[in-house]
Amino acid sequence: MRAAVYQAAGHVTVEEVPDAALVEPTDAVVRVLRSCICGSDLWSWRGVIQRPAGSRLGHEFIGTVEEVGAKVTTVKVGDLVVAPFQWSDNTCPACQDGIQTRCDHGGTFGAPGTDGGQGEAVRVPQADGTLVAVPGGRASVDDAQLPALLALTDVMATGLHGAVLSGAGEGDTVVVIGDGAVGLSAVLGAKAVLGAERVVLMSRHEDRAAVGRSFGATDVIAERGDEGIAAVRELTGGRGARHVVEAVGTPGSWEMALGMVRVGGGIGAVGVPHTMPQLPLFPVVRDHLTVRAGIAPVRHYLPDLLERVVSGRLDPSPVFDLTLPLEKVADGYTAMDERRSIKTVLAG
Repeated sequence: MRAAVYQAAGHVTVEEVPDAALVEPTDAVVRVLRSCICGSDLWSWRGVIQRPAGSRLGHEFIGTVEEVGAKVTTVKVGDLVVAPFQWSDNTCPACQDGIQTRCDHGGTFGAPGTDGGQGEAVRVPQADGTLVAVPGGRASVDDAQLPALLALTDVMATGLHGAVLSGAGEGDTVVVIGDGAVGLSAVLGAKAVLGAERVVLMSRHEDRAAVGRSFGATDVIAERGDEGIAAVRELTGGRGARHVVEAVGTPGSWEMALGMVRVGGGIGAVGVPHTMPQLPLFPVVRDHLTVRAGIAPVRHYLPDLLERVVSGRLDPSPVFDLTLPLEKVADGYTAMDERRSIKTVLAG
């Protein structure tokens, strides 16, 4: 089968690789219908983090179950399924606490030695605990709806998780730092799922800001650093926001989050900190802040989000603005790296 393969920073190819196949009786094989490129994939593309040459790429995909192991009971051949970006047994203590990204038997698609989502098929370990079938199967979903389902594999749940971690709820004011797919999904999650009244998006790119407004952002602030902090404080009567979502993970974004959160407020952090920002503790203690962070447990949120998408109450698909065939995956990486694409779908 064909799959995207990492060769070196800035160099991704599509190669013939061994077919996805069952290894354990708890596995399933999923034929990929749609996959995509994640902002976190760009860290190795840019050379910020290192990964082995020849390793597979991608952790976000939806597809049709092609084969199941003898112990798989919750999905069957032919099911249209959504796969969280990490697999989990959904039974261990961490999973029972709703933290499937720390499963005792979990792992990440696209990690060295595993199949990646950016390919024609994927071996899914722990299929019962991982995959969620779409009601009605493939016949109930047309091609135009597939991107909305694809967004549930990572960014929609991750953005929502950031808003949840910040403590946002009905009628609240939330500030979202980051206008990538996760930040935009945080806007949608805060507004459409949690019921926030005012959502402020920090964005200086009009195309991204337009998506944010369509998702429910009531205000858009283009300034960064101290100017951005001042603008948020002006919007909030000088006090700052009670709820801030940090969806970038850089030192600058953390400084902004700490500068614009109000006394007694909460920061929900889902931006993966590849550049290792240092969190100063004195402002947290002094201002009675709650700081919660974590890699989103997509499996925890997936049943509810899937029901919302299938019923037409939620549509995160506008985060995708470029569709390419798998063979042109490198063009997708380039487009996202150069910020010509928010998020790229790989079809076929």
